This record gives sequence, C-alpha cells and structure tokens, in this order.
Amino acid sequence: MSTEIRPFRIDVPQRDLDDLIDRLTRTRWPEQLPGEGWSRGVPVAYLKEMAGYWRDGFDWREQEARLNAFPQFVTEIDGLDVHFLHVRSPEPDALPLILTHGWPNSVVEFTDLIGPLTDPRAHGGDPSQAFHVVAPSVPGFGFSAAPRTTGFGAADVGRMWAELMSRLGYERYGAHGGDLGAYITPAVAQADPEHVVGVHITGGIGFPTDEDVPDMNAEERAQYEEMRRWVGGGVDHHRLLRAAPQTFAFAWHDSPAGLLAWMMQKNKEFAINVDEPDQAIDRDLLLANVTLYWLTGTSGSSSWFMYESTEFRWPVGQDRVPTGVYCGPPAIRRLADRNNTIIHWPDSNPGGHFVAMDEPEALARDLRAFFDKVR
Repeated sequence: MSTEIRPFRIDVPQRDLDDLIDRLTRTRWPEQLPGEGWSRGVPVAYLKEMAGYWRDGFDWREQEARLNAFPQFVTEIDGLDVHFLHVRSPEPDALPLILTHGWPNSVVEFTDLIGPLTDPRAHGGDPSQAFHVVAPSVPGFGFSAAPRTTGFGAADVGRMWAELMSRLGYERYGAHGGDLGAYITPAVAQADPEHVVGVHITGGIGFPTDEDVPDMNAEERAQYEEMRRWVGGGVDHHRLLRAAPQTFAFAWHDSPAGLLAWMMQKNKEFAINVDEPDQAIDRDLLLANVTLYWLTGTSGSSSWFMYESTEFRWPVGQDRVPTGVYCGPPAIRRLADRNNTIIHWPDSNPGGHFVAMDEPEALARDLRAFFDKVR
C-alpha cells in the first residue's frame, strides 16, 4: 500500500462549467402544484430564482480559488484515494484537529471555520487556542474515492482518519464533526483512543427512541415531543437512501435543477430557524457545495452510509475519550451519558443544523472552550 501524500489542486475544466450553464439554461420547468409556500416541496418560483443566480451570478472560479487557498492533498488509505485540506497554524504548539463534514455537505462546510481555528490571533482570539486543521473529504464525497463494496461504515472511516493523522505525524489530536460527522468522529476515538484527546460534535447524542419513553419524566417527554416535531416532517432521506439511491442518482447526476431542488429541500428542512435555506447560510456557500457535488458526480456515491441500514438510529457516541457537544438540549443529557463521558454540554448555542456554515465564529469559540479542557 502506498503511503505517499500527493499535493492536490482543484482545476475544473471550463467545458464542465459551460455544460452546467447550458443545462441550467435548458431546464424544463414543471408547473407549480397547489399549496402554500413549501408545503409541496421546493416552490417553482424559488428554485427558478436560485437556478438563475447559479447560472448568471454565481462564480465557481471564485469559490475554487477560496478552496485552493487551503493546502490540499490526496493519499491512499485502505485502497481509496482520500482528499483532504491540511492547514497548519502559525502557532507551533497548536493542537491538531480533524474535522468531518456531514451530508449532503463537503469540505466546503468548513470554508469560514478554518481561519478562526488555525489563526485565532488574526481573528481577535488567544493564540494558545490554535489548531492545526485536517479536513478530509469523506469517501464517496467530493474528491475522495467512493467505497467499492457494500458493508462500508462509519467505523471504517474512523480507522481511515486515525491512519491519516498518524501518516501526518500527529500523535495527539482532537476530532470534531456534525451530521454524518457525528457518527464518524466518535469512531475515530474508538479506533485510536491512545491518541485522540477529545471528541466534539455539534449534536445528535442523547436523542431518545420510543424504547426510552416509559422511563421519561415530564420535562423529558416535552423535549421528546419537540424533537419529534423537528425530525418528523419533510422528506425521509434515510429511507430513500437505503431503498433506492441508484434510482434517484440518475436525476441528481443528469439535471442540475434536479440536484439543486434536492439540496434546497434538505437545507430547508435543516434550517429550522428560518423560512428559506439561504437566509441561514450564504447563497454562494450553498451553491459552492451544490456545484462541488455536480462537478464530482458524487450525489449518488455519498449515500453509502445508508446501504446496509434497516432503520434510522441516532449516534450513540463513545466512552473511550471525553466528549463535548456544541448544543445539548433538546437532546436529553441523561441518555447521552449512557455511552459518553461528557464534559461540555452548553444549554444553548446559536445556529441551525450546519453550524460551521451559519455560525462559524460561535462554533470556533465552542471548540476552543471544549479542547481547553483536554489539551
């Protein structure tokens, strides 16, 4: 197995961008169905306006340059090429930190977070709280190769990330993730507890199942009902991705409008505090992520984490190293404590589901607060 680490730079051929614009121009738009707002899915008028901006206003080359400002590399681990950003802090004693993005996201998720983490001095912070950041593209996402067989899971990625950090020479490091990253990040600690100093996730642990209901008190039952209202609506992508991801990948891969509609549907459901997704996350950042999926053709291959599942399960975490959670409630602390050694559980922090994109400074502060306890 090769352990070579090769430099990488994003350089999308202009013909691919021209093809995207041509497909957007020729979109065959459906009629708007009866119903108010988003009650039938993404409104036609909203998607037309967003697609028009994607075609005429969005600048991929600007986003490409932003990503290329971060040092990028590719290395082979377990037979798969893994793409990653590796941004070392100017502070020599910085703590290494591996960041794992969620679904349907990519390393674009961390565009505005990396600067405050690696160079707090330049962002009005304490240089003693700096991090060396490693942000890999999860297999099957972006520029990382997809798993070739079924049976691939979060534990496999956790072992790959441990190997990556070892290959980079980091003997002591932290791990952070959200969404899919909240499953993978604890798996890193399970694979490498001797070297991981702490696990920080944006949320997910402590979410009850129906089996937990009989033992709940009144306050916990109220929290449970609040969580059910949040997760019960919208499109059940877990069921869709375990049932027929290949079927839907034809549309996502062939039609940019189809891909955009799917991404806006999910981002609308994740952006629980606003009416439209680009009210929570900058429109150019949203479209940079959608464009990366389009250009790499990974809307289908990013569904591997659902191949073998029979039902949705919240992450349970791990008890090998200390855990910090960006936003605890409405998750139930008592349930989270069953499988985790939690030392950081704030009552509230700002932001929606993808905190790194809509509240990067707040997430950076919380990461510093947690890792100050375990450095």
